[in-house]
Amino acid sequence: MNPAMLFTMKKKYEDFQQRHPKFAMFIQDVMKSGVGEGSVIDISITLPDGQILRSNMKVTAEDVELIKDLGSMGK
Repeated sequence: MNPAMLFTMKKKYEDFQQRHPKFAMFIQDVMKSGVGEGSVIDISITLPDGQILRSNMKVTAEDVELIKDLGSMGK
């Protein structure tokens, strides 16, 4: 990834955090709670027409490692 793209992505991420501060705080709380292997992440999205999409996943050791790596990139 080129540096200009990283700068653009950083700006977009910061803008997202400003538009959705509760979501950013939720993610921070989740990270602090120590979501670990065996945890289940359940996601539901309600579309404008009222349709609800749902999915879930069980967190693996590899997922935990990825989350830690991504967290350390932001520091």
